[in-house]
Amino acid sequence: MQNHQTDLGHVCGTAPHPRYRKSYALTGERGQNRLNFATLIALSLLVISAPNGAEAASCKDSAVPGADWADCNKKALMLGGSDLQGANLVNTDFTLTDLRGTNLKGANLEKATLVRSSLAGAMADGANFAKIEAYRCNFAGIAAEKASFVNSELQRANFSGARLTGTSFEKAELGRANFDKAELTGTKFSHANLSRADFTSTTFTGPIDFHGAFMFLTRIEGVNLSEATGLEQEQVDMMCGDSSTKLPAGLSVPTGWPCPSDD
Repeated sequence: MQNHQTDLGHVCGTAPHPRYRKSYALTGERGQNRLNFATLIALSLLVISAPNGAEAASCKDSAVPGADWADCNKKALMLGGSDLQGANLVNTDFTLTDLRGTNLKGANLEKATLVRSSLAGAMADGANFAKIEAYRCNFAGIAAEKASFVNSELQRANFSGARLTGTSFEKAELGRANFDKAELTGTKFSHANLSRADFTSTTFTGPIDFHGAFMFLTRIEGVNLSEATGLEQEQVDMMCGDSSTKLPAGLSVPTGWPCPSDD
């Protein structure tokens, strides 16, 4: 019994039994340190490689008010009629996605991709569309009053019939964008590229800001721009109006009007 207790004490205590002295030197403290180091490396690799559960789960969440789909892939989906009011959609990819009639009021879509997607008839008052990429996106009939499209890529976008009162398109790329019959009261286009954009039959009952806008062959036939601000003669000379176009006081009709049809 005494020998047994002594051996057990040596094994479990700090002083190894002579019989185990050599193996202890190999697998004792140094071996334990190696084991701990290896364990730490393994755990670190697991932490680095493991997906972020919260992020993965948010991308799979349903379309609900306040949803967090930031940085998610939502390409080519049928989301028409969804309620995404106040949602976090920063940098979300909606390429070719159907968002017709969707509630996007107060939603944040900054840097989102909306190439060839459709937001026709969507409700987006107060939404943030700053820095979006929306080439050929369909915004027809959208209600986006006091929304922001600042610094956005909107070439050939369709805003026909859109309600854009108080909306900002400052520094936006709007080449060949269509604003036919859109409501533009108080809309800001300062420093925007509006080359070949179509403002035919647009309506506004107050100021509209074109300060510093590039307006090469911008179509303004029949448009009453008498309340527009920021327009200079150099801009008007590049635009395409006709005898029914009304200009702000102090600006004159260019000799090149009307322009040839833009096919």
